[in-house]
Amino acid sequence: MTLFQIFILALVQGITEFLPISSSGHLILIPWLTGWADQGLMMDVSVHVGTLAAVLLYFRRDTKGLFFAGLGSMGIAPARRAVEGTFYGKLFWALVIGTIPMVIVGGLMVATGANDLLRSAEVIATTSIVFGLILYWADKKGATEKTLERMAIKPALIIGLAQVLALIPGTSRSGVTMTAARYLGFTRPEAARWSMLMSIPAIIASGAATAVKALENATSEMWLDAAIGAGLSCAAAMLAIHFLMRWLDHANMTIFVIYRLLLGIALFAAIGAGWS
Repeated sequence: MTLFQIFILALVQGITEFLPISSSGHLILIPWLTGWADQGLMMDVSVHVGTLAAVLLYFRRDTKGLFFAGLGSMGIAPARRAVEGTFYGKLFWALVIGTIPMVIVGGLMVATGANDLLRSAEVIATTSIVFGLILYWADKKGATEKTLERMAIKPALIIGLAQVLALIPGTSRSGVTMTAARYLGFTRPEAARWSMLMSIPAIIASGAATAVKALENATSEMWLDAAIGAGLSCAAAMLAIHFLMRWLDHANMTIFVIYRLLLGIALFAAIGAGWS
């Protein structure tokens, strides 16, 4: 891969992973629009590692609390004492429960090859529009009062079930989880915060499913490309997260809905014009 191709792929992954506009959809569209060869598993894994590093760093207080809560749940006393009196113990189990549906359904789709059947511009155009409109409706309808201190097993499971829809390209994992959280009454910043915390096990699970195969065929050149891609995607993701959290402090989701609608319409126009 050229440095320019790595830069574009890493930039797209980093920016779109946490904004509610679908990173997988955009990554599928890049070779469709440019005619580039598929970037391969190694690059896919590396740019996801970069975005994972970004969310761990940006929400380091939360990730530290969840880490100690997880160790405490295994009976490690110092870790349990470290989060005693906080809400991280409850939040850890909410995160576990919310991740289970994605792991089960995602594993079945990978095992059966069903995920490959959905990788088309038509699917991405449709889901961009449909789930964009649902995001708009939930953002307008949802109350803005709940914080993560009120996250419990039931809402976590509902959001986790919604996250399964993100296995359809163009839906957006961050978008559909924010949609569900807004519908349940969580504030916009807290909905985004929870969505990004949910991305940690989701990225780890999806990366683990492909990492072994990617590493088997890796060359020294691929390792260098992967390192560059990971660093660039991490930097881009940090900027995207910072923008999103600051934006949602004073604005709504409409800007992302408009983008999704325009993207879907543009894709349908390209398909109609015979661009393939």
